[in-house]
Amino acid sequence: MQLSLANKTVLVTGGGSGIGKGVAAAAVDAGANVLIVGRNADRLAGAVDEISAGATGAGSVRYQPADVTNEDEVAAVVDAATAWTGTLHGVVNCAGGSETIGPVTQIDSELWRRTIDLNINGTMYMLKHSAREMVRGGGGSFIGISSIAASNTHRWFGAYGVAKAGIDHLMQLAADELGPSWVRVNCIRPGLIRTDLVAPVFEIPQLSDDYAACTPLPRPGEVDDIANVAVFLLSDASSYVTGQVINVDGGMMLRRGPDYSSMLEPMFGADGLRGVVPS
Repeated sequence: MQLSLANKTVLVTGGGSGIGKGVAAAAVDAGANVLIVGRNADRLAGAVDEISAGATGAGSVRYQPADVTNEDEVAAVVDAATAWTGTLHGVVNCAGGSETIGPVTQIDSELWRRTIDLNINGTMYMLKHSAREMVRGGGGSFIGISSIAASNTHRWFGAYGVAKAGIDHLMQLAADELGPSWVRVNCIRPGLIRTDLVAPVFEIPQLSDDYAACTPLPRPGEVDDIANVAVFLLSDASSYVTGQVINVDGGMMLRRGPDYSSMLEPMFGADGLRGVVPS
């Protein structure tokens, strides 16, 4: 089965690094015109150069800076992507992250709000504005990027897993609403994927060994593992797939979330990890 995105225009948020950059590169190789979006213009420009230099397909890539938590900026990049070829065919919303870590009894409430804003509100703004264009164009594919932390509790992860669980439900809600207009909406839940962001996991033997114990397949995930599924969901090969939350996690969903106590106990203490706050 050949997965072609020829003549399709795709918008990828968080496209300057990590999973977003990998998805953009794979989409370009599959023939798509890809607009990558992120907050750092220099990083985006570097990603465009890197993707263009390594491209093996007939697609093309350009960038436009935007903050997904700013609805006006989201609307502007959706307009730009649509204007490129006249129709927006797909979106992969990789922008996300976390600013909270530690026991729930010690969470910084402002950082909690910012994490929720980035993940849930940012996804909603992108869905809201891009779905309008895809409905007008006769259909399309929207992909949200969730996390194994949405389904398997990751103790002391603060707002992150909560926000990703919200993305899961938003994707299913939108799939139900937008199906009659031929807009498909799905979600990818990555497990441990080797990126710069999670490099510290591999540098702490107790933590990397625990991840291995949680994962049936005996290797960590790679960016290409996510990109391959994203290209499938963007392509016509998945034309009868919508409302799905697809785990790309080596089977980790079958076991448990990782144990971060080796990293966090020196910061918060054993009592702090079980919720004790000094009076």
